Amino acid sequence: MALEMKKLSQYKKLAAFLYKYGTSSLVKNAGLSDEMDDGWEQKEESDDVTPEELTTDLIAMGPAFIKLGQLLSTRPDLLPQKFIEALADLQDKVPPVEFEKVNEIIQEDLGVRISKAFNSFDEIPLASASLGQVHRAELRDGTKVVVKVQRPGIREKIQEELEVLGSAASFMEENTRIGKQIAAKELFAYFKKTLFRELDYQKEARNMLVLADNLKNFEHLIIPDPVVDYTTSRILTMKYLDGEKITAITPLRKLELDGITLVKELFEAYLQQIVIDGFMHADPHPGNIHLTEDNKIALLDVGMVAYFGEEYKEHYLKLLLYLGEANGDKLAGLLIEMSRELEEVRPEQFKQDIGLLVQENEHMTMENLQTGKLIFEVIKIAGDYGYVLPVSLSLLGKALLNLDQVGASIAPDFNPRKAIQRHVTDLMRKYVYKNMVEHHFFTTALESKEFIELLPGRLNKLLHNLAENQWEMKIESLDEKQLMSGFQKVANRITMGLIVAALLISASMLMSIPSGFTLFGYPGLAMLTLILAFVGAGIVGVQILFKDR
Repeated sequence: MALEMKKLSQYKKLAAFLYKYGTSSLVKNAGLSDEMDDGWEQKEESDDVTPEELTTDLIAMGPAFIKLGQLLSTRPDLLPQKFIEALADLQDKVPPVEFEKVNEIIQEDLGVRISKAFNSFDEIPLASASLGQVHRAELRDGTKVVVKVQRPGIREKIQEELEVLGSAASFMEENTRIGKQIAAKELFAYFKKTLFRELDYQKEARNMLVLADNLKNFEHLIIPDPVVDYTTSRILTMKYLDGEKITAITPLRKLELDGITLVKELFEAYLQQIVIDGFMHADPHPGNIHLTEDNKIALLDVGMVAYFGEEYKEHYLKLLLYLGEANGDKLAGLLIEMSRELEEVRPEQFKQDIGLLVQENEHMTMENLQTGKLIFEVIKIAGDYGYVLPVSLSLLGKALLNLDQVGASIAPDFNPRKAIQRHVTDLMRKYVYKNMVEHHFFTTALESKEFIELLPGRLNKLLHNLAENQWEMKIESLDEKQLMSGFQKVANRITMGLIVAALLISASMLMSIPSGFTLFGYPGLAMLTLILAFVGAGIVGVQILFKDR
């Protein structure tokens, strides 16, 4: 690979980093030692690395590597627990930027001095992370806010580091089996896209508004309100929420909490984000989930989000359903359907291992069962048997693993599998309803309308061509009565089809009108109209199947 001189120091640092950790027991324990070059000299055990060394080295490597470390902290299938814990606290160890530089960015982006924009502004940050830091402040109208300010020059630094990481990801996928199994290049591309989204604070403000709207029916969940006039791509201002990290609350306060209700609502909110909304807060680690004074859960830092298309939403609905049912066979079949294959696969052994994994975790509570960890174990088993699963499943596993940690801290008796079983029927109802009311239904209705409108004209053209003898057809006998009877059937089918289409469109419009009379939780008149449409469609179907032979 061609190396630019200005990036040479980055490549040298990366090479030293890979040598240090590539020859350590950290890599051996992760099962990656076979991938390393046999020519590398192995270290003595006494010279092995510690979790503290790893976090220190990642901070020294730069912000992109810190974010990579955070990503690794959610991979219990790759790293020992002590390293997971150290990497989870990585953000808290990043030193803050001097206030003078923060002041410069605010003046450049807002166009006024801090003293003009705010009544007060704390110079000492509340928190400092790899991409930015957060300060408390008060607006001119007295509103208490927090202001997240991006580190100066961070975008250029991230860009340089990502080019180096991209080269490493390409090398890994092209030369190692583990690189192929985890789809290193695809994983890196997703990581890069996500990281650049996080660097645009205006996008994060929009994410907050979308998420708040999606979760408005969950009474115990809140999202901070962004202050749009005080937000730019490098500055995010939001209303202050008084609370503390959910993992830092005292045992006494835990006794006062209805932890089961809070975790149940949080869990159901994420199921909705995954299956219904297709828009998920992808970084719910304990530092980003706070408990407010009125015992509500605040979801913070919405820079990292995941988007799931219709195909993936349906896949993940099935995945959650099969996990809830502890159905290993169906889960394995779904995973094979979702995956792409390497050069060699072993489906029968894969199905056996997935079935065994599901059975082993069938009756565990939140304290012992980690849904996210289970998904990563599934990903690892799939890779071992030659199946590469979508990168978005890793992001889903990361979010669920973080939720597991939150849930275990305040409601260790909560059973996520039972929650999935209870909630999946409602999820399926919402999923079907949303797809019926939104684009899928209307696309089908419009296509049906177009077909019905064009069919009479095409029949006329067909009859005209027959009458003018413009088609060459070998007809040994022509029964006029039978032909007219056939056209009569076609006309009847068209009429019935138009009625069914009209009923379906009417039902969809009535769905949005509130009504005191309901059926199955939906407006009663809309449901009756829908039932009539289905009955009409059923009659047409029966006639076609049994009378049109």
